[in-house]
Amino acid sequence: MAEVINMPRLSDTMEEGTVAKWLKNVGDKVEEGDILAEIETDKATMEFESFHQGTLLHIGIQEGEGAPVDSLLAIIGEEGEDISGLLNGNAEGGSSASEEEKDAEPEAEADDDSDEAAEIPDGVEIVTMPRLSDTMEEGTVASWLKNVGDKVEEGDILAEIETDKATMEFESFYAGTLLHIGIQEGEGAPVDSLLAIIGPEGTDVDAVLKAQSSGGVKSKPKKEASKEEEASTTEDSSQKEATTTTTQDGQRIFASPLAKKIADEKGINLADVKGTGDNGRIVKKDIENFKPSAQTAAPATSDKAAETAAPVAPVNLPVGEESVEEVKNSTMRKVIAKRLGESKFTAPHYYLTIEVDMDNAKASRAQINNLPDTKVSFNDMVLKACAMALKKHPQVNTTWNGDTTIYKHHVHMGVAVAVDEGLVVPVIKFADQMTLSQLGSSVKDLAGRARSKKIKPEEMEGSTFTVSNLGMFGIQEFTSIINQPNSAILSVGAIVEKPVVKNGEIVVGSTMKVTLACDHRTVDGATGAQFLQTLRAYLENPVTMLA
Repeated sequence: MAEVINMPRLSDTMEEGTVAKWLKNVGDKVEEGDILAEIETDKATMEFESFHQGTLLHIGIQEGEGAPVDSLLAIIGEEGEDISGLLNGNAEGGSSASEEEKDAEPEAEADDDSDEAAEIPDGVEIVTMPRLSDTMEEGTVASWLKNVGDKVEEGDILAEIETDKATMEFESFYAGTLLHIGIQEGEGAPVDSLLAIIGPEGTDVDAVLKAQSSGGVKSKPKKEASKEEEASTTEDSSQKEATTTTTQDGQRIFASPLAKKIADEKGINLADVKGTGDNGRIVKKDIENFKPSAQTAAPATSDKAAETAAPVAPVNLPVGEESVEEVKNSTMRKVIAKRLGESKFTAPHYYLTIEVDMDNAKASRAQINNLPDTKVSFNDMVLKACAMALKKHPQVNTTWNGDTTIYKHHVHMGVAVAVDEGLVVPVIKFADQMTLSQLGSSVKDLAGRARSKKIKPEEMEGSTFTVSNLGMFGIQEFTSIINQPNSAILSVGAIVEKPVVKNGEIVVGSTMKVTLACDHRTVDGATGAQFLQTLRAYLENPVTMLA
């Protein structure tokens, strides 16, 4: 007897699942314990095994499609078994017909040929825009490392994809020929949109696109699909200039985004650089090791001479040309704007500022740094003080959840780090259990990898409290927007020398201002003030953090 397999609940918070990949096809034999499919939940992509044996008679959710928990996922039974009754009795199954149904109703299929989804040929794999972080809703293709017609091996880097947090290399999990590119360089698209098609050379791409679009996955229009080979000559010139680099003879130059950026800053023409990466791709080290030849330096000299010989305009007649530039916002910048806007306009912010005497902190830091192989910064001391203060004031280490407030019994410290594209917040897990030197090493490692785009998405998730420090830029006092779902963020200013009163006398002292931004839904004014009092006690007497 046929068995109905529904979309499983693979986590306690899962409400919907997406079929990332089917490992069995309709008509295949299934044994108990065989892996049927890979299912993407709200937390991870997990293998789903069969608890039944027989023949896979019907697939109810196609690859790349999502459906609520308990929706019809598949039907397993005896080969040739009639499952029309099961399909007619299940609304979820009615939208996708099995092989047996098609044989039984040839006339209906002929009448509605334009509405039915065509079969995707064997060996053809649909690659969709991946979700590379838990907050990612849209991705932008920074650069393609393969062209239509190129051979692709499993593990080859297909493209560099810009998410809301970083630009990451996306590798292929399939082998074959790159038949179609669905998202051009510089273009953005939602997660699960059609990114590419990989399969045997000579496959009818139009038929695959028709089949895939009828299954609900967004794809490029047919007109665009037929022009993939000449996309580089038909793009808008301003967009092409920003995303594609070519030589004078029209040959395309492959370079990583970081290499392009450094080359632009140094005024290096990528056409003069020989790439050492995969398929001759120009990488960072190629730009750093590049030495211009005499031929490339000559035009610069002549230009300088021409500039010197140019007539000088009268001093009292200002000359020039008005100029503006409109730059497309990166995915990271758009997400930063969205998240901070949501935080500022939904969480009622208020701010508390105190001034901390840092004389003892300076003396303690000097003593600690005199120890062999030890290096501690003032920021490390602030992080340690915050972590310890949060354990004493758990109300600050919370998240507003509508009808409930979530108390976090662990301390995961977010540290705001400025990068070229905007701002990222690496997270130091269990910061309250770390020593000062361990905190320093963790911050240095995470910040360095964040700036070089080597940080992993999971290393920027799960913060319970955030610290933003602009003291190194000479900023004495500022306020920050809370990093949701945290309830507070600490803004740290510079340490300044100024006249202070000690024991009734005016002396030179070192002080630092810190400002706590609080969500009034979870942290009352008195609670925030008490947290700052504890924080000040730790910073003004650092020995208490070591006890």
